This record gives sequence, C-alpha cells and structure tokens, in this order.
Amino acid sequence: MQCGLEQMNDCERSPNRTNLRVNFNEKGSEVKERREKFLTAKYGSHQMSLIRKRLAVEMWLYDELQKLFDPPSEAIDVDIDEILDMDTDDIRRSHLIRLLAVCKRPQSDISKFISDLLDRAKTL
Repeated sequence: MQCGLEQMNDCERSPNRTNLRVNFNEKGSEVKERREKFLTAKYGSHQMSLIRKRLAVEMWLYDELQKLFDPPSEAIDVDIDEILDMDTDDIRRSHLIRLLAVCKRPQSDISKFISDLLDRAKTL
C-alpha cells in the first residue's frame, strides 16, 4: 500500500517539499504477533496493600475450604463481598452455617473456620 501527496502548484507548497511520498509496508500478522502489547495498571502503594490483603484472605479461604470439603467436588462457593455486605456478625455467622450445612467435618472444625473467616473479614 502506498500513500502519496498529489502535486501542488508552486504557491501551495513550500520550497523543500517536492514529491513527498509515504510508503506503508503491509506485513500483516507478522508485525502484530511481534508487537503484541499488554495493558497493565499501576496502583498506588496503599491500593496495592489492600489488594494483597484481600488476596491473602481469599487464598486462605480457598485452602481452608479445600480442607473442609475433602473431595473437591462437594466444595461450595463462599463470596467474601456478600459476607462483608451483611450488617452484623450474627447474620454472617448464620449465613455461613447454612452454606456449610453439607460439610461432613466435625462441628468444631466448622465453627473454627467460621470464626477465623469472620476475624479475617474484619481486616478487609
């Protein structure tokens, strides 16, 4: 593909710009593959610490749920945002007890998990 400028009369063009021409080479996907870019976001230090804190709680939650539900096919999904949106710890605790009703672990393990989760959720 070539792109060029048409000839202009002498009063329209400057003295140093005669026969200007721009050439574009079409290499197609070669250039696209070679120059693939990724968009990254830069967060401030405070925002990054909040993200790390949230990620640590979510990873802990995932690991603990894997321990509670021995075959992972029985595992449930606990939404931290949903828990944080609830008004009181009593409501949160009853919600978690309902979610974990299918768990076959001893009640003491379930109670400890719920207490630890509520403590960690308060840090977020």
